[in-house]
Amino acid sequence: MNAASPRVGESALRRALRSGRVVVGGAILAVLLFCALAAPLIAPFDPNEQDLLNTLKGPFWTGTAAEGFWLGTDSLGRDTLSRLIYGTRVALFVAVCAAVGTMLAGTTLALLAGYFGGVVDWVISRAVDLWMSFPPVVLSLILIVGFGVGIGNVILAIILVDWTRFCRVVRSDVLVIRRQDYVDAARLSGFSHLRTMVREVLPAAAPLIITLMSLEMGIAVIVEAILSFVGMSVEASIPAWGVMIADARDYMYQSAWGLVLPIVAIVMTVLAFNLLGDGLRRTFDARLEQH
Repeated sequence: MNAASPRVGESALRRALRSGRVVVGGAILAVLLFCALAAPLIAPFDPNEQDLLNTLKGPFWTGTAAEGFWLGTDSLGRDTLSRLIYGTRVALFVAVCAAVGTMLAGTTLALLAGYFGGVVDWVISRAVDLWMSFPPVVLSLILIVGFGVGIGNVILAIILVDWTRFCRVVRSDVLVIRRQDYVDAARLSGFSHLRTMVREVLPAAAPLIITLMSLEMGIAVIVEAILSFVGMSVEASIPAWGVMIADARDYMYQSAWGLVLPIVAIVMTVLAFNLLGDGLRRTFDARLEQH
């Protein structure tokens, strides 16, 4: 019913490329993605290679750097730049997998609840209320303890905790969308419930879903860093930003850069996801065009 023409798609793409949020967020994420995919090629050292003669060295601009170690070294003489680059792999993998899983679970239930209403909506809404009554941090730790340590279990725990956020917010949007005239026209034209949800309701809710996914990716990066910091995500031998922070905290007074740099990486990654998601929503959501 609301099929978009190629010209409309091209117009939306041009608007997206003119958005400062999309350009900045997309550029940062493009760099991060390149680092994750090309880590073995661009990392100057093996991330676990130790040089005990050059420990706790600072970045090149501090004047205390060792030759070849552009961002310094940690307490074992491992290259900080190489560990940051390899840590991008863990962060982006968890961000994408957790956000996609959370989106699929939460959006599916939200569509069912918002579109059908009645008993279906009541059952799903009560399940969301019950699940959200547990503190998310405590619930995440309980799930990780139950599942065991591992990157896959971290992703599963994030999905099980955060699907309620998607469900509650998207459901509210679907309740508004299902009352629109074009949805009624689709039903009168003989569309099935499934086809109406997929062809009419879901595209209208897509801008909100994009924003929620970008936020969820940022949340997943932070959660993974927290769990790896306490040793409940990846093994200590795997370079991850949370592991780097945990290793550097005991030496923060001798070399604070080992603590600062992975924190900056986390902040920039979360900022990039938020900028890109907000920019895309403003581009594709006609209700926000006037702003």
